[in-house]
Amino acid sequence: MGIATSQQLTRYYDVYRDTDIVFTKQVIKTLNLNPRQISVKCNGRQWPCIINSTSLRSCKIIVNTNGGAVAALAKAGNSTVSIYFCFTPRDVQPITFFVNAKVEDHAIQPFNGNKDLSVVTLNFTQRPPDDLIEIIGTVLEANANSVQRRDERIAITADSKRKLNLLKEETFVYMQNVPRHCIIRDISFSGAKLIMLGVKAFVVNKDVILHFDFTDPQEPMDIKGKVVTVEDVAGRRDLIVANILFDEAQVPISYKLRINSYITSVRKQQLQDNEITQG
Repeated sequence: MGIATSQQLTRYYDVYRDTDIVFTKQVIKTLNLNPRQISVKCNGRQWPCIINSTSLRSCKIIVNTNGGAVAALAKAGNSTVSIYFCFTPRDVQPITFFVNAKVEDHAIQPFNGNKDLSVVTLNFTQRPPDDLIEIIGTVLEANANSVQRRDERIAITADSKRKLNLLKEETFVYMQNVPRHCIIRDISFSGAKLIMLGVKAFVVNKDVILHFDFTDPQEPMDIKGKVVTVEDVAGRRDLIVANILFDEAQVPISYKLRINSYITSVRKQQLQDNEITQG
């Protein structure tokens, strides 16, 4: 994660504080959460737990029903409990912190009908640490912008490749399980435009998987989609332009984060340039 300004952190908190994010395997991997280090502390004792979901004001944890944690949390009343978070980004020191909370009334329930596991809702007693606001706020902003700015196109140039950490525009797209070379012309939250060899009638409406090679960190990525329209390339009968619409449910969070980081940084630079011009 980058270093957010106090103004950005305040905006994240004000806009997204009541929005939950569920810790799926994909979210855990993208955020570099270390599940083995997560724990809940109550009355001087500490138990391992699983973060099921969190907002910036509360979280749901999963604990072993028979391990002592449920009994202690049930008796906590107005006592403060603490959740220990641990994130381990690549090549930097782990990010760790406690968040103080109180057990919500009647908030201990079996998890998905499993009597051996219980889900507990905890309400934070104050604004959480800036690290949690930045980590969660960044993902929630990317999710929001993937809807609000889904069709905003990023032309692939030397500059945009550098800012996106896209290794190269030359790649391949799987069509009927066959890899076909192509060149990425532009991308967005919702899709991509490719130049490739082919015949329009044999490409349109085909299901595809587009391959990306991102760096920093090194991250190959395959996204499922469909060719929705095909255009001719002027002066070239052998080339076509294929417009890909991604399967929204299959777009990785890490891809959304990269697109969102680029779009927001460009928007910020445009605002700064306008201020200089007007000044």
